[in-house]
Amino acid sequence: MTYSIRGLGPERFAPLFALDDADLAAMNARRVTATSDRGFPCRISLEDAKAGEELILLHYVSHDVETPYRSAYAIYVRPEVDAASYRDELPPVFAERPIALRAFDTAGMLQTARLAGPGEADGAIRDLFADAGIAYIDAHNAAHGCFAARIERDVL
Repeated sequence: MTYSIRGLGPERFAPLFALDDADLAAMNARRVTATSDRGFPCRISLEDAKAGEELILLHYVSHDVETPYRSAYAIYVRPEVDAASYRDELPPVFAERPIALRAFDTAGMLQTARLAGPGEADGAIRDLFADAGIAYIDAHNAAHGCFAARIERDVL
């Protein structure tokens, strides 16, 4: 059994970087500058921005389903980065962070969840996917609650 994790597509966020601060604020988004090399996780590259890099902080619907489990929260995105892609390995933004894993069926209904401490996410993902009823897993940073990435069952 394998799994894949992909960053969000950059094309949907690229136009945000051309907006001025007032236009961003009108859509509840903000231009920010990373103040450290950790703590500003880009959801496109699945890496933390480095100190001094520009990002957009915006509201993002990560689980866009017509169930009570529809979910949205704030995320960071960086300009001019490619969408990351990982297979059977974890992206850098999972390192040293506790990750909440929410496992859903094909109808978007939560089936189970797991909290994975630093270094435990890979095993927890594999355990969750051992249940054939789990279609995908949404990972969130456990402390702040923000969406980290979608994890999909990767069929060979």
